[in-house]
Amino acid sequence: MRVDLHVHTRHSRDSLITEQDVIRWVARRGLDALAITDHNTIVGALALADMAPFQVIVGEEIMSSEGEIIGLFLEKEIPPFLTPQETVARIRQQGGIVYIPHPVDRVRESSLSYVALMSIVDQVDALEVLNARVTFATDNELAAEIAEAHHLLAGAGSDAHQGFEIGHAHMEMAPFHNADEFRIALRDGSIRGRISSPLVHVGSTYAKVAKGLRVRPPFAN
Repeated sequence: MRVDLHVHTRHSRDSLITEQDVIRWVARRGLDALAITDHNTIVGALALADMAPFQVIVGEEIMSSEGEIIGLFLEKEIPPFLTPQETVARIRQQGGIVYIPHPVDRVRESSLSYVALMSIVDQVDALEVLNARVTFATDNELAAEIAEAHHLLAGAGSDAHQGFEIGHAHMEMAPFHNADEFRIALRDGSIRGRISSPLVHVGSTYAKVAKGLRVRPPFAN
């Protein structure tokens, strides 16, 4: 299976991708599954899980008090701004996967800091070691080194906020039906893809403007 583990929809404040757009781009990219990881909500993930002709992992990119943490295989939404420890505990209460996106990204203000990551590292399942939206490729390389040093699973995702980004980074892995099978498949999976053009951040900023939100500079997304 080809699986993108980090995708946003119009339910994120910085994305305009509709559910229909996601379905169209998944088919175009030849993906078999993806994780919908909107910011602080699972509404879009649940909607796509009901309508998509492919497998959808219900996820949420949760803003903890120290930075973003993704929960995969969720059934209930987790509120933002809890401590990393409480955020992780709530993911695990649901039997979910604790997945850290773009760790130690030196540009992104929302990234979980190294100190915060180390405070929960024994409760983390996987690190995103290929995020297609990082500015510096070496940040992905450092994430891979941390994953190896702490014996964590490694994942990849496009972090798509626009349809054409979907699939830029993804996993090739065995089929799975639940969180336990996912862990096994991810362990034996292969990372595929590339970093997107830095110009994709302009699209995220435009989405915020279109929604009437206060915006930061493009590379702060």
